[in-house]
Amino acid sequence: MEKEEVRKELKVSAIENGTVIDHIPSESVFQVIKILNLSEYKEQLLIATNLDSQKMGKKGIIKVSNKFFKSDDINKIALVAPSATLIIINNFAVTEKKQVEVPGHVEKIVKCFNPNCITNNEDISTRFTVIDKKELKLSCHYCEKITARGNMAFR
Repeated sequence: MEKEEVRKELKVSAIENGTVIDHIPSESVFQVIKILNLSEYKEQLLIATNLDSQKMGKKGIIKVSNKFFKSDDINKIALVAPSATLIIINNFAVTEKKQVEVPGHVEKIVKCFNPNCITNNEDISTRFTVIDKKELKLSCHYCEKITARGNMAFR
């Protein structure tokens, strides 16, 4: 009697149009969902975390049907998941694949950590220079305080 072959992978339906965010560190998947406000999204959304990855050990992936992210959202993804890859799907085919990049400057999307900063007390948009892309440290243009990954909040 032959041994029955065990199915080791679960196949998920492809999306016709939209974006796949791949190679998200597993611990960052839910933060990406939050900063992109995907919990309110009404179209098909696939979220997986702690998947085996040769490249990362464990990873997460988010498939968002009929959604293409603008640069502010892509910068948010880069700030919380710098290893992420964006895959653009059109008519079931990959039309673009790119690694997100932490930008040199960040405007409007992150709050300054300093409660006394003018941006937290007046109607002024935040502006930061990224001073460390690896550890993710941002220097405020106005008060020069450093906002690090651990205390980063998004607008």
